[in-house]
Parts: sequence; C-alpha cells; structure tokens
Amino acid sequence: MLKIGLIGYGKAGQAVANVLQAEPDLELSWIARRTHRDALDESGSGGIPVIGLDQIDLANWLDKHPVDALVDFSGPEAVRLYGEELRRRRLMLVTAISAYSDADLAYIQSLGEDARVMSSPNITLGINFLILAARLLREIAPHADIAILEEHFRDKPEVSGTARKIAESLDLQDSNITSLRLGGIVGHHEVVFGFPYQTVRLSHDSIRREAFGTGAAFALRELAARTEPGYFSFEDLLMQRMRTQWLSA
Repeated sequence: MLKIGLIGYGKAGQAVANVLQAEPDLELSWIARRTHRDALDESGSGGIPVIGLDQIDLANWLDKHPVDALVDFSGPEAVRLYGEELRRRRLMLVTAISAYSDADLAYIQSLGEDARVMSSPNITLGINFLILAARLLREIAPHADIAILEEHFRDKPEVSGTARKIAESLDLQDSNITSLRLGGIVGHHEVVFGFPYQTVRLSHDSIRREAFGTGAAFALRELAARTEPGYFSFEDLLMQRMRTQWLSA
C-alpha cells in the first residue's frame, strides 16, 4: 500500500483525490494547499486532513504523517516548499504542472538525482498515447503538413502546456497551434496530418478531471516498480510499460 500526500486541492486536485481514494493499493493520507487559507482541522473528501504548506513545519509534519510519494496538482511555486524534504527522504514525486519555468524544471530534474520523479504537463493516459502515435506518424511521413488544435474552457488564458509539449515532440513551433476558448470545455487536443490524398486526425478529449487521477495512479505504480532514482516524463513511463507488454506478448 503506497501512502500519498496530495499537493493542491482545486478542481483538478479534488478530482485526483477522488480517484486516489478509490484505488485499492493507494492510500491518500493528507492533502496540502499552498497557503493556509484553510484551517488545519479542515477535512477534505473522506475526512482526510487538509493543511497549508506555508504555515507548517513540513519536516515535523512528515515525521508524524509519513508518506511514500507526493502528487502535485497545485502551482509552480509549491515545489520549492517541499522539494528538499522530498529529496532528503527520497520520496516519489508525480507532478502535473504546466506552468513551470525553465528554472523550476531544472530544479525538478535535480530532484531526480536522489528520488524517483515524474513531471509532465498532462498526465492523462490518452494524451500521452496520442503523443507517441503522433511521433511515430511524423517519423513515417516527415513531409506531411501538421497542425495542432487545442480547446479549453473560456477562462483559460494561456496556450495549453500540453499543446506546446505536442508541438515540441514533433519539432514544431507554437505558431502551429490553434487555440479556442469556449464555454466549459475541460480539454480537447487534436493533431492533424495533411497528406496529398488523405487526412489523419489524432484527437483526445478530457471528459472529466478524474482522468488526471487515473494518470497519477499509473505513474505512481510505475515509479514504485523502479528501485533507482531518476527523472522521467509520463511518455518515458508509458513507453517502458509498452515495451514490457510487447516483450511478454
């Protein structure tokens, strides 16, 4: 049984908490917000304690409430609050923040020198499978025209970090991304390959935010199966699982 501490309890964090609590081999031990807007005696889903990272002694808290892994769905600044304790205790980390700066990413990668770390802007299984499929088609047909479409809820201001990751994986610029902001769309990503006599569309829709929780659970199990520290993307873990499946088939 893996004991988990969840960082972040917004809409995505709440959905992830629901999934983690339903997994028989995972135990959600506590939830942490970045700030102490919520009292220490506040309870999340299922009576799980909710704390504020900015007003607790994290080392003391972890001594009293030990966990095997942290799952971060908060914001880019939170990793600086828990990173060194994670490193010292060699906890596993699954983080799904799309707004990390280059400096933040370098710091997270450094955590992988001492702990098992997975960082990706989108950890849904489907979107990462889409990226792998798009890369394969790009290699097969390098001269095809390619466009990326991303759609999200009306109030999301920035270009999707997932769309940028797709573009990067295909050696494309952000100018190849078309963004739409409509209503309450959770997330839609589509890669369109244009050939002279046919069009191929690879698409993924996030129907509910619980899809992030399913991806987090997958990443936790894959990290737990490894014994050495390291820094991984979700694609790395998914590709390793696929290789294992192919070899055992």
